[in-house]
Amino acid sequence: MAAYDFSAPRLFVDRPLTAGARLTLDRGQSNYLLNVLRLKPEAAVLVFNGRDGEWRARLDGTGRKAADLLPEAQVRAQTPPGDLLYLFAPLKHARLDYVVQKAVEMGASALKPVLTRRTQTSRVNRARMRANAIEAAEQCGILSIPEVLAEEDFRRALAGLEPDRLLVFCDEEAPVSDPLSALSQARAAAGKLAVAVGPEGGFTQEERALALAHPRIVRLSLGPRILRADTAAVAALALTHAVLGDWR
Repeated sequence: MAAYDFSAPRLFVDRPLTAGARLTLDRGQSNYLLNVLRLKPEAAVLVFNGRDGEWRARLDGTGRKAADLLPEAQVRAQTPPGDLLYLFAPLKHARLDYVVQKAVEMGASALKPVLTRRTQTSRVNRARMRANAIEAAEQCGILSIPEVLAEEDFRRALAGLEPDRLLVFCDEEAPVSDPLSALSQARAAAGKLAVAVGPEGGFTQEERALALAHPRIVRLSLGPRILRADTAAVAALALTHAVLGDWR
């Protein structure tokens, strides 16, 4: 991997990126560059839109409240995202923010809240989830913004999975065994992935039976300790990427 420029700030802009274009930033982005980072005109900023790769742009400040960016050259070509769907029971406030941010950092290509019997909250703010996803992508050099899907009943979410998608089902009742070995058995035909983590109270027996009925499934133990849902998210995604994903 080529050396990455960690010194330049990075922004997501949902507009086409071409040399010679002028990107007028919204008030929040302008304030961030001009008043928080205190960048001067001509400063370098990296921009991406999830379609056209990453571009180096030049700041054209027009005051303390407004700024434009002038894309000059592409520095990284767009790469296709992986195909990892993260299914999770919604959490409250800051812990949901954390889960979204870490799932993006860990390479999830789509985020889907699922409502289980023991889900703590049924209110899902998709706009806030997307904002957290964008912020994580900006900070971590990610070129694609994961899709934030609407919340759905766990039964329906499972029914909507393609039969050939491998479901990594994090099950607190699974026998404690080597998770790397369990995942390795599915390595030859991993392909499309889904990782499912339940609520703090765990899955019910009915929900567990529904998941285990999926045509392609790895029932995964995350060790001898009970993990909080946000901790389980990071552990499960790390294990999955190490064996089946893009960490190999």
